[in-house]
Amino acid sequence: MHLPFWLTTALLFPVLLYQGRRARRTTPRLPEASGSPSGQYGEGTPARRILVIGESTAAGVGVETHDQGLASQLARRIHEHTGQTVAWHTFGINGIRLGPLVRKLEGTRLPDADLVLLSMGVNDTTGFTPRIRFRRELKALRHWLTPRYAHPLLLLSVPPMHLFTALPAPLRHVMGWRARQLDRVYQNLAKEAPADFLYLDYPAVTDPTLLASDGYHPGPKGYAYIADNLLPLLFRLTIGRY
Repeated sequence: MHLPFWLTTALLFPVLLYQGRRARRTTPRLPEASGSPSGQYGEGTPARRILVIGESTAAGVGVETHDQGLASQLARRIHEHTGQTVAWHTFGINGIRLGPLVRKLEGTRLPDADLVLLSMGVNDTTGFTPRIRFRRELKALRHWLTPRYAHPLLLLSVPPMHLFTALPAPLRHVMGWRARQLDRVYQNLAKEAPADFLYLDYPAVTDPTLLASDGYHPGPKGYAYIADNLLPLLFRLTIGRY
């Protein structure tokens, strides 16, 4: 139990509750991206296949169509750098937490993939998911993926919510504190079990010109920015190794 965090949260609870409810009322709720959730760059049989799973980022919130989203942007960059044909697929649900995502995936038929990226954490942050449960659900997800995907699950760092200027203070600072706690769960798992998990950190999307109209999710340029920063990590940690 992280006592300082919970004491601070308890002391600020009336303010946090008010600010949280107000943020939900005033923040525009953008839809998930439309169009096909899959595609490829290049001709013929893909040499590599990318799968992104998770919450709103995987669902393409902030862009109109999935081909503007993270999976597509990453696939395009790998194709441009290697000349290989690269297929992509994305599966995301806006507003979902990790536990329900795992249960949803258990009934979903996903395509083959060489690189599986998990984009989660914001909803578990705002929902105060206990760290021990978050860790257990991550291991359950990896266990479910094991027969289907041999390579480590790639954990995209939890967004630093203390930098989300669309949220008022002190709410964004408390949420940022909690996000860092969940992100450390990622980092610890990657250290303890590198054959199962790899941690991918990337700079926060804070430039307003990179954000969608809600000031919260990435826009098309924001997803491109994330893909640009993830690319060297993918080459160093995965593409260069297998």
